Amino acid sequence: MSGWLDALERLAGSRAKAGLTRQLRPRPAADFVVDLAGNDYLGLSAHPQVIEGSARFLDAYGLGATGSRLVRGSTEAHAALESSLAEWMGAPAALVFSSGYLANIAAVRGLTTVCDLIVSDAYNHASLIDGCKISGTRTIVAPHNDPAGVAAILDAHPGQTALVVTESVFSVDGDLAPLAELHRVTSARGALLLVDDAHALGILGPRGAGGVAAAGLAGLDDVIVTVTLSKSLGGAGGVIAGPPQFIRHLIDTGRTFIYDTALPPAIVGGVQAAVSIARAADDRRALLSSRAAQIVSRLSAAGFAVVPPAAAVLSVPAPGPEAAVAWAADCRDRGVAVGCFRPPSTPDGTSRLRLTLNAGVPDAAFAHALDVIVECAP
Repeated sequence: MSGWLDALERLAGSRAKAGLTRQLRPRPAADFVVDLAGNDYLGLSAHPQVIEGSARFLDAYGLGATGSRLVRGSTEAHAALESSLAEWMGAPAALVFSSGYLANIAAVRGLTTVCDLIVSDAYNHASLIDGCKISGTRTIVAPHNDPAGVAAILDAHPGQTALVVTESVFSVDGDLAPLAELHRVTSARGALLLVDDAHALGILGPRGAGGVAAAGLAGLDDVIVTVTLSKSLGGAGGVIAGPPQFIRHLIDTGRTFIYDTALPPAIVGGVQAAVSIARAADDRRALLSSRAAQIVSRLSAAGFAVVPPAAAVLSVPAPGPEAAVAWAADCRDRGVAVGCFRPPSTPDGTSRLRLTLNAGVPDAAFAHALDVIVECAP
């Protein structure tokens, strides 16, 4: 075996000893597992109107976009979705990417054209962290959800134009960032605020417009928002929303926009239908709120340290990575899918199950899933 393959085998062995081996588990179309692991919060991925919307554009445009957005990949469907998303989120303009990961990288890189310092929350998603690294801009990691800590960092660097980067609802533990307080800190110091609103869109704010809208910050010219279309909207893709000048800058210079094949029109059509449903889905949001209370009550009564979720994500600490893997596997064997998060996916080095709420799961199945989680605990 070649030397570099030997090196990879040694690294794989080290990961296995630490309980950090990961596996792909392809699922069939007829999957009867109760889903408390995915991100389909509003249960729209298989909604008949969403399927119909996707099928209609599949028939009209074919399977793929056939090129990048600037070559042949932009369709009337893309433009309509961008308009709908901007109006829903209360933003002046929006730009659709093929994934949320690429949108986050583009947002950070694009903003560092005019910023020379990044202040990044310690618990930010990997895509934001990678955007900071790729930008080459000096990055200081701020304590998690600590506006005073952010203020101290900014005050220690006078004369520098800064970009503060955070999520609204954090993807591992599901806690909510103090966005209004953060904006008071950034606006007072001439800094920009970038918010990844992926886990809040469709759940929080008026008509589900997101965490930024819920905090009263929608449409401000010093707040830029990214979201994914793969969570509450049940599809795929990413979006950057903000001032039209910034959107223009991204179209002209954003490498993950310019050089990437566009999101397929069939996905765009399905997501457009999902947006219409999500905006009127107060009943589904109420169901998620009720289930959040139910899951906290059930797990707390069983002795687990859980915090009421801000949206639809909740974590349950595990004794270690091996215990988390075994817990998740036992749940799966009994027909319940749960997330298993271990380092390096967990910023504090603590392993846990991540549970997500899905309005499409029937009440009886949800109650059964909670019983299974408790009974399978290590």
